[in-house]
Amino acid sequence: MENHKVLDLKAFVPAKDFDLSRRFYSDLGFTEKWHNDQVAEFEAGSFRFLLQNFYAKGLAENFMMQLHVQDGDAWWKRISDAELKERYQLQMAKPPAIQPWGLRVLYISDPSGVLWHIADTPRAAT
Repeated sequence: MENHKVLDLKAFVPAKDFDLSRRFYSDLGFTEKWHNDQVAEFEAGSFRFLLQNFYAKGLAENFMMQLHVQDGDAWWKRISDAELKERYQLQMAKPPAIQPWGLRVLYISDPSGVLWHIADTPRAAT
């Protein structure tokens, strides 16, 4: 099965306004690695996704991504300090809260309506 080894996996995230979404993801904390007129690759740590210059309302409003991070509070501080919800007129930006499945999750939508779950693992009580 060596020939079936997976080297990478990326989702194609839709964008209604490609340039606006590119700015949003940079402001959120992702690094844009490259782009052309149709696609931009964004990276956080060693994880990447492709932002596509394509939009279908039903797709975007039902598209979700999860980013598991070490410190959700640090991501929330960045989102709050940068006033991303107001600047980009986002539908959703909620601070981290424990979810029934055990992770702390903050929710933020992008300018196209894509919902991100930025999650961390709660620290054990001391």
